[in-house]
Amino acid sequence: MIIGVAVVLVIIVIILVIYNIKISQKIQKFKNINQKITNLQVVQDFMNTIGETSSVDEKIKKINNILIEKYEIKYSTIVVFNGAEYEIKASNVDARHWDSLKSLQDVDMFKDSIETATPKYVTVNNENERLPYQKMEFGRAKSAIFFPLYIDNVYIGYWIIESGTPHDFDNVDITILEVIKDNIISVLKTVVHQKTLESIVRTDLFTGLYSEEYLYGEGKKIIDQYTISTICMFKIINIEEINKNYCRELGNEVIKEISKYIQENISKDYVFVRYMGPKFVIAFSGVDTDGVASFINDIKDHIEQMKISLPEQSQIYTTETNKNKNIDMTNQQVTPIINVALSSYYKGTGLEEVLKKLEQYLDGADKNESDITNI
Repeated sequence: MIIGVAVVLVIIVIILVIYNIKISQKIQKFKNINQKITNLQVVQDFMNTIGETSSVDEKIKKINNILIEKYEIKYSTIVVFNGAEYEIKASNVDARHWDSLKSLQDVDMFKDSIETATPKYVTVNNENERLPYQKMEFGRAKSAIFFPLYIDNVYIGYWIIESGTPHDFDNVDITILEVIKDNIISVLKTVVHQKTLESIVRTDLFTGLYSEEYLYGEGKKIIDQYTISTICMFKIINIEEINKNYCRELGNEVIKEISKYIQENISKDYVFVRYMGPKFVIAFSGVDTDGVASFINDIKDHIEQMKISLPEQSQIYTTETNKNKNIDMTNQQVTPIINVALSSYYKGTGLEEVLKKLEQYLDGADKNESDITNI
């Protein structure tokens, strides 16, 4: 009788153990599913951030905030080498600690991590200790994981997460953090082209207008505040004739006068740039082509009624003698002629493709064409 009861109890215990194992497996499975869902949400948030009309630095800061919120990270800092020095692109650590955080590449314990492209975990054993790389921060971080960042096998900086608790990352799933790191790299790689455009924007010497590159960065932010806009490109078709028959200085004066007139007569909500040479672009943000037709007609009529001459005793450059001479050309007047092309631009589509289409049309048009064409 006793033996029978014992056998039943053993069977019950075995069944309970098996049941607990299965429950544990299911819980772990649900945890993994939940983690995958979180990862997918983070990736989606990353992609949404990339598509926003904000600067590269603003995007990186937002991505760092997403990491802190979604993964409940105490401190997160992204540091990137800009070609001259290391700079903190995003961090929720007090700025007074940034000097040490952007110098971690010089800390011996992280040099091997950078060379081998592997993460480095550091921690202390009690509250009275501090991490080796900390100089003046006794109470802030007690454990950290350092991730070197590489784009196409080129080291570009690092991502470091920190906690105020010793051994807080002992049981963390490093593979998940590696996925996050890879997503950070993907974002940095995606926005590097935008950063290049933001860096190469120049101001035109003669007109004071921004160059073409402005359209793809700051300009696009303004344009993309609206669902639909009209892009207008015009070309001064007789500028070469003016340069050849008179002088290049008079051609430059034509460009300056046209630019000045348009700047004085368009809304600050619109983007006006010198696109290239005798071509200019006006982006009418939030206005369809029908809405700008009358304005463009007025602009064209006014420009083609201008009588432009050089200021008195302007110094001009004569190609015949290759010398600078003071020649009075104040009685020489020219009238510019322009050819205009318009096209609609829809937010989220390729602005560069619209501009390319307009430029191809103007460059391929008859050299005497002076019209307003909607393409």
